[in-house]
Amino acid sequence: MQFGVWAPRAREVELVLDGTAVAMERTGSPREGWWSAEADAAHGTRYAFRLDGGDERPDPRTGWQPDGVHAASAVVDPSTFAWTDAGWAGRDVHGAVFYELHVGTFTPEGTFAAATAHLDHLVDLGVDVVEVLPVSAWDGPWNWGYDGVAPYAVQHEYGGPEGFAAFVDACHAKGLAVALDCVYNHLGPSGNYLAEFGPYFTDKHDTPWGAAVNLDDTGSVEVRRWICDNALRWFRDFHVDALRLDAVHALVDDSDRHVLQQLADETAELSTRLGRPLGLVAESDLNDAVMVTPTAQGGRGMSAQWDDDVHHALHAWLTGERQGYYADFGDPEVVATTFEEAFFHAERFSSFRGQEWGKKVDRAAVPGTAFLGYLQTHDQVGNRAVGDRIGHLLSPARQAAGAALYLLGPFTPMVFMGEEWNASTKWQFFTSFPDPELGRAVSEGRRGEFGQHGWDAQDVPDPQDPATREASVLRWEEVERDGHARMLAWYRTLTGLRRSVPALADADLRAVRVDVQGNALVLHRGDHRVVVTLGGGADVDVEGTPVEVVAAWSEGAEPELLGEGVRTASEGVVVLRVA
Repeated sequence: MQFGVWAPRAREVELVLDGTAVAMERTGSPREGWWSAEADAAHGTRYAFRLDGGDERPDPRTGWQPDGVHAASAVVDPSTFAWTDAGWAGRDVHGAVFYELHVGTFTPEGTFAAATAHLDHLVDLGVDVVEVLPVSAWDGPWNWGYDGVAPYAVQHEYGGPEGFAAFVDACHAKGLAVALDCVYNHLGPSGNYLAEFGPYFTDKHDTPWGAAVNLDDTGSVEVRRWICDNALRWFRDFHVDALRLDAVHALVDDSDRHVLQQLADETAELSTRLGRPLGLVAESDLNDAVMVTPTAQGGRGMSAQWDDDVHHALHAWLTGERQGYYADFGDPEVVATTFEEAFFHAERFSSFRGQEWGKKVDRAAVPGTAFLGYLQTHDQVGNRAVGDRIGHLLSPARQAAGAALYLLGPFTPMVFMGEEWNASTKWQFFTSFPDPELGRAVSEGRRGEFGQHGWDAQDVPDPQDPATREASVLRWEEVERDGHARMLAWYRTLTGLRRSVPALADADLRAVRVDVQGNALVLHRGDHRVVVTLGGGADVDVEGTPVEVVAAWSEGAEPELLGEGVRTASEGVVVLRVA
């Protein structure tokens, strides 16, 4: 097989194959700076590269690090994957019900194989797309995945590349699409050897993680190719249906053609060749629909983007929290604006950022399903000091209300794993770096960060303590218990309504209206109304004659239909059909 590596500054490069060194030859144009060698190697064969007589290093495009991120790479031969999904036609991400899943805490085993055993649960829940948190190899057995240093590799403890391929195949067999979270804006702190090979980073721009990935400086053509080839590989070799791109606002690129535009165009071309839809979902803090505007119209070309304003509006209103970035949220009128306009911070002053932020969305041109709405995410749970979920902060009735709003709203909804049964387990920040000094720095940094915000450092879980990861593992035995079973049934009801009632899946933002009536909020969805009351009951005008209660969550008396409204006796939510 042909081995290649980009190392433009090296004077000589050796391929070390199963301990034997083979001199590599420099290639010429059009791919300057590449070295190549031909050698026999089967799936699983160990290899590494040696630059100018230095230490052996893993391949910057390694697909497998079975012995850890500091050790040799292993050859991955995709032809060895036993696929059975030839009939899979793919799934458009717009309007699909997403389910955010972290493999390492979804089950006690923390493997793809163990996760596969629970796919029927996701099908019954009404999930369409399983969004898997990053699987690219990191240092240590457990991690959220955002400390990866080998973007092409699949974490060995999860099951490696073969395990991931089998998981995707099993999902497709159940009718579930798979989205993979990819991190291109930075690499983790341990095992990152890219700078030894070439100018993968640049001091031209700064990011929260230090030097930026080189997208527009000398050598950036090959770095951009490294990113785009990685994305296309997940689609092509692993049959993935969509990618979630982490923090794309940190992909600083002053080129005439932004790397996201390049990736969007190449993804569209591959989609045509493969004959199935391929999606790109961006996490962006810019609040700008340019992200989901087609490249032909000057946009970034993403299929959809996360919308944290939806989360912030719901969270602050339901919980009453106003700290940090929740400062501008909390009023029901903010919920109304966000649901009608997609962003609240759209040419409005953001006190958290200290400036006017965002741009208004052209609701005639951009559908609501171009934005993902949610009540929880890994970030919004795990980046709290103790990793408490929404169910730890709210009554079940309030969680049920929040779920009804985003699952029956105009956005593409996303459920965070365990949310659907109000899991008792927290989801905390955890790492497992083998280097004691790095581990100590991470632990002290985490506790120091929250100590500055008034938390007792002793209350903040130690990320390096194995118990922190263990405490974050879902307890599947809860699913059938009374309170948890009721919440699960409620989520299933909501996804069923979204799937069966056209008005509740309408993506036209121009048709969305939210009325605020005292402690009540009414979301208008065609001939349906989602009525939420907080702090007690109310008589609510729904602008229409209620025909039936389609679904309801109430801790007191059942809702009573009135001539042009509904009477609720407690806080909760009612879904009505009106004439």
